[in-house]
Amino acid sequence: MRALVAGARAVLWDFDGPVCRLFAGHSSQRVASGLVRWLEGRGLSGLLTEGERDSPDPHAVLCAVDRRHPDSDLVAELEARLTQEELRAAGSAWPTPYADPLIRTWDALGARLAIATNNAPLVARAYLDGRGLAPCFAPHVYGRTRDLHRLKPDPHCLNRALSATGAAPGEALMIGDTPSDHEAAVRAGVPFLGYAASPRKEELLRESGAPLIVDSLEPVLRILQGRA
Repeated sequence: MRALVAGARAVLWDFDGPVCRLFAGHSSQRVASGLVRWLEGRGLSGLLTEGERDSPDPHAVLCAVDRRHPDSDLVAELEARLTQEELRAAGSAWPTPYADPLIRTWDALGARLAIATNNAPLVARAYLDGRGLAPCFAPHVYGRTRDLHRLKPDPHCLNRALSATGAAPGEALMIGDTPSDHEAAVRAGVPFLGYAASPRKEELLRESGAPLIVDSLEPVLRILQGRA
């Protein structure tokens, strides 16, 4: 891990998880249920399977509708509602332990930092602004667009970050907490460091084949500070 961390010229961060716990004070399950109720109120609940209606993941609800009505006004409105819920959540998000000092340290050492997320980019920017971290990433925040089929595990946002930072894939490092983050990194050719805040997260990352996983960002910070 020391060589991987110390040698990274560019660091691509997933947002919700490694940088903060976005839905700490605003449950993602309630957001997903709200999107389902909004569809039901318009007589559109038939667009979802029973499993999709019960999903705790609002992205899963959005993508399910997009698969059936791609590039539609319905999807655009549903995505806008999700973005507003994410913005509301950003106000009560919890910083991931050691993320702030790690970001500042990597930036001070000259690494180019970028966000590569399935959340709306303006949500990530709002959170980073609130923490005083925006200058560490500016302008490299890449997130959800209208092209929902390009959400991770598609490597689109990682490739955009690589292109903008001028880093070759092998010179970069992706920090993520889901199998889709790992798959996107593999498809982009970027080394991957898994962050697992719970045993379940670690289990899922290991099942995805992630070779290197930490349950805290502290050892990464210690490496950069020359204390490990």
